[in-house]
Amino acid sequence: MQLVIRRYRPSDKDAVLVLFSDGILEHIGPSFRNAMTQPLYLVITLGLSAVGHHLGGGALLCALLLAGAWVALVYYCCYELYDSFVRERLRTDMLDIPGCYLSQPDNCFWVAEAEVDGRSEVMGMVAVVAKQSAGEGTGERYGELFRMIISSSCRRMGLGSRLAQTVIDFCKEHGFSKVVLETSSTQTAAVALYKKMGFTLVLTHAQTHAPDWITKLSGVHILKMEKQIQG
Repeated sequence: MQLVIRRYRPSDKDAVLVLFSDGILEHIGPSFRNAMTQPLYLVITLGLSAVGHHLGGGALLCALLLAGAWVALVYYCCYELYDSFVRERLRTDMLDIPGCYLSQPDNCFWVAEAEVDGRSEVMGMVAVVAKQSAGEGTGERYGELFRMIISSSCRRMGLGSRLAQTVIDFCKEHGFSKVVLETSSTQTAAVALYKKMGFTLVLTHAQTHAPDWITKLSGVHILKMEKQIQG
């Protein structure tokens, strides 16, 4: 499969929005599995089962109901964390990609295109936005990588590396000092890719668009990574 990386066109919008939504929502399952396999969550599940069993006079149904309610709550938090992110982005920057990413020369949005059964399809995307450090007095300009999504049919084909390198090259050409990005702790493949490309972890936090209790119960952490650009 031959993949071509090019600038976003307005005709790409529908395909890009579908790929974006699908790519973000696929993290719900891994996030839930990661949360429920944590030792603390296993203890809570077993503890609630025991409490339900006791309160129900030995009835298995009560044990299952109480533990099930806890499991359902954790799943809801994982689902809402990612689903609400999609809803928010679809009504903000992803609603107007040209205005947000292509109206300024230091920003850009790319898609990866391939021909499938005689027609062109969008298989990946990535964007970069120019930023400037505040409060340091240096005026350091850097690029922030956003919206890296790859179709499941193009995984392990080197497309992620190509898209990330496209951003790095763009930032170097525009005189930026570094490239920064944020990803979630459940996106292990993405984290491994970024590390392989020279990004280092600089900060871990739990500040998301969602309420704190949802982020906390989902067990997801946000990883901030950056790569210095050599002149």
